[in-house]
Order: sequence, then C-alpha cells, then structure tokens
Amino acid sequence: MESASVAAPARTGGEEGVGDKGLKKDAIGFVDGLSVGLASTAPAYSLAAVIGSIVVAVGVKAPGILLLSFVPMFFIAAAFYYMNRVDTDCGTTFSWVTRAMGPYAGFLGGWAICTTGILVIGSLADVSALFLFDLFDFNDLRKSDLANVVLAVVIIVVMTAICVIGTEISAHLQRVLTLGQVAILLLFAVVAFVKIAAGDAPAASIDPELSWLSPFGVEYSGLLTGVLLGVFIYWGWESAVNLSEESKDSSRAPGLAGLASTVILLLTYVAVGVALIAYLGLDRIEVFDDNARVLAVGGNAVLGDELGKLLIVAVIISGISSAQTTILPGSRTSLSMAAAGALPRAFARIHPRYLTPAFGTIVVGALAILWYVPGRLISENFLFDSLSALSLLIAFYYGLTGLACAIYWRHELFRSAKNFIFIGVAPLIGAGMLTYLLFESARDLSDPKASYSGTELFGLGMPLAIAVVFAGLGVILMIGWRLFGPPASGEFFARRAFEAVPHDVAMGEGKVEAIGVSEEAADAGVTDERRER
Repeated sequence: MESASVAAPARTGGEEGVGDKGLKKDAIGFVDGLSVGLASTAPAYSLAAVIGSIVVAVGVKAPGILLLSFVPMFFIAAAFYYMNRVDTDCGTTFSWVTRAMGPYAGFLGGWAICTTGILVIGSLADVSALFLFDLFDFNDLRKSDLANVVLAVVIIVVMTAICVIGTEISAHLQRVLTLGQVAILLLFAVVAFVKIAAGDAPAASIDPELSWLSPFGVEYSGLLTGVLLGVFIYWGWESAVNLSEESKDSSRAPGLAGLASTVILLLTYVAVGVALIAYLGLDRIEVFDDNARVLAVGGNAVLGDELGKLLIVAVIISGISSAQTTILPGSRTSLSMAAAGALPRAFARIHPRYLTPAFGTIVVGALAILWYVPGRLISENFLFDSLSALSLLIAFYYGLTGLACAIYWRHELFRSAKNFIFIGVAPLIGAGMLTYLLFESARDLSDPKASYSGTELFGLGMPLAIAVVFAGLGVILMIGWRLFGPPASGEFFARRAFEAVPHDVAMGEGKVEAIGVSEEAADAGVTDERRER
C-alpha cells in the first residue's frame, strides 16, 4: 500500500538539544509529564463540579459510575501510548488520525483539540477567581462580576506567559501544584474514613460498602447521566503526550504518563467519592447538584473550619494549574498542523530563546479570553453550557484516536494476543463507548430544557448549538484552507488515507517520518516529492 509523506520542517532540528519542529528536546521527564497529565484534568475542581450531580443521578453507586467511566478513558490512553510509540508527534490525534483515516479527518481531530482549550480555560480561571475571593472572605468582590472577570483574565494571562517562557518551568510548577491538590484530596478521604471507623461521624453518615463500586443495579437514565459526567472529569490526561517531542524517552515516557494519570485519577476520585458519600450522607450531597462548593462543605465537616479551607485551596490550585496545562495541547497541536501545512505557517513559529510555540500559545490564550469575557458577562450559565459542549468535542477526538489506532496497527494486530487486545480491541471498545456517549449526549442536549441557560440557537439547546458552531467553523476553515491555501496545504490534503505502521517500526526499530513540509516548501510553495512505501 502506498502512502504519502512529506518531510518534517527543517527549521532547527540539526541543532543540539532542538527537535525537528524547533522544540527543546529532553526538557521534561516522566514525573513532569505525569504532573502535567494530572493537572490538566483539574482533579479537585472536576470532582467538586460533578460529584453532586452524579449522586443525584445514581445515589451511593456514584463510585461505581466513576469506575465505569474510567474504562473508556484507560482504553483510549492505551491507544495514545501505542500511537505515540511509533509516531512521536506533539500533534497527537491530528498526526495519527491523518495517517490512519486521511487528512480531512485528521484536520477535524486537531481542530477539536484546539477548540476544547478555548471553551474551558476561562471557566477554570473563573472558578479559581471565585474561590480565591471565598478563601479570603472578600464577599463583595465575589459578588462582583467585573472583579471575577478581571481576576480570571489575569490568571489566564499569567498562565499563558508561563507556557511561553518554557516547558520546564511549566512542568516544574505543575509538580508542586498537582502534588498539593492530590495530597489535600487524599488527606480529606483518609481523615473521613478514620472518623467513620472511630464512630466520630455525623448521624447522617453511611457505612461504606463494596457494592458502591458496582455500577450494576442503576436505572439506564441515571447510568447514562452519570457516565457522561464521569467521562468529563477524566479528560485532559493526554496533555503529557502533547509534550512528547519535549520529553525524555519520548516514545515511551509520555504514553506511560498518560496511562498512569488515568489510574491515579481513578484511585483519587473513588476514594474521595466514597468518603464524601459515607461521611456527609446522600441528602446533604444532593443539595450540591451543579454546585462546586460541595468539597468546601465536606472539608469543613471533616477537617474543621481552619483545615477545611485546604479543600478550597485544592480547588483554586486545580483551576489555576489546569488553566495553564490546558493551553499546552492547543498550542502543540496547532504547531503540528502548521508544520504539516494544515494551518498558516505562523503557528509553527518557535520562540528563539524559550523554544516554545509562542505564537500558537498566545493565540490560544487570547481566544480563550475572547470567548470567556463576553460569555461570563452575559450569563454564568453560558459558561456551563460551554462545558457541556466541551464533552461532545472530547468524545469526538478521543473516539477518532481509538479508531485510528486499530486502523494504523491493523497489520500487526494478529501477531500476538497482546497486540490484538491492547492495540486493537481495547481502543475500539473505548472508541465505541465514547461514540455512543457522543450521540446520546447530543440527543439530550438538543433539548433547550437540558441546558443550564434554558436557551436555544438554531432550534437546538445552547450546548449542542455551541458544539455545532465550532464544528461547522472547523469545516469551513478546512475547506477554505484546502481551496485557497498555499501549495503546501494542497500537499497535506493530497495525502492518502489508511496508512499502516511499518513492521520494523512496530518492532521498535525507528519511528515513522513526521508529517510535515520543509520550511522552503512552506515559504516558496515547493513541496517535497519524497514518498515512502
């Protein structure tokens, strides 16, 4: 089978310590990647945001739903691991789907990654701003929309600047922030369990049972609602893989960091979920449907008024750290797309001193602010609708990645039981589950009554309308770039679909050539005619 490939950008790849796209090689290690993967999920904020709603939907079975939601995430993490092993590209889904399913599917997968950051970064910063005012009892400022917006914008600007300054400082900062929030969450769970065992819990507390870890026995509607919410709180771990070209042991460590992130998240979420339900009881938690203050209330009840503020600190840290790390996938994906000719060459610009994709990073941060500020000033519910739309985009590009893995590795799947199960079956099951959730969620969100704002656009509920608008914008940009872009873009869209990993590469003997065009081709419109068979 013939497949088209064009040379990676010949920017500064020949320099010591600089990769083909100009990024700094070996900038971070496994622990740094793990920290980035965990931070991107915003564990404290994510759990606080959805645990009340999951409890409303399924009661004491909430930990079982968190366990079930982990399954497609872990299977897709396996797909990321095996694809990164043979194609270490910071564009991840974009590069892999382009190889396996063609340039048009690859473009849309990359576009989905870029838009997720735009939709969510402002919300993360907004939550951090609100809880900062809470922490210091600045009640007047907390009630001021203007004060919240200003502080959130400051947070986004600062986090964007840190991402520009360097990958190392970003990753090292995440070590501290991630360790802090996960440690606080686990401290809360341990103290809650100790008090329950000692009989020092309130009368409404419930003795935890192993049956809580089973999702069986839940009505279908509640199960679906819970899993849709559960999948959202695992999203973000793949940021570690977006830094693969800047990581040590780039073909293994980032993928392992992604897998390890999902497991650590599972253990943290289940432990805290069980502790909350057991200590507070169902009635008290159900009050916090769609209310992230449940962790703050739980912290005060378990740790006391003073130490309880640690849970507020955890949510603040969670939002700030995730606001920063969520910028990384969009900036690296846009870099990879530009290097391949799928976006304007400006997105492939690397800062000469910091060796980061400064232009793409600033654009992602700026667009996030432009989306957040008017949305927040119009209605806080609009931000919640944006997060609902986010779940559709997540399911879309995760599902594409799982399918692309099975397609790209198809000639290797029957060489061993391990390949068949972990590279073929598991990613396909993960993709199938997420695709099913995508359609079920879209059907649910088509009803305006299912949205936070209760409004509609084009006859659709606002979350689905937002997702449709962003998807449509991506299609328009793709077609426009294909028809009116430079010759290098034509070379990208002329790539053939359904490539397969070469056997020697699958066996660990090298990697596939990067999807890209030389700088001369991008600037002069002259394409590299090399082909691989």
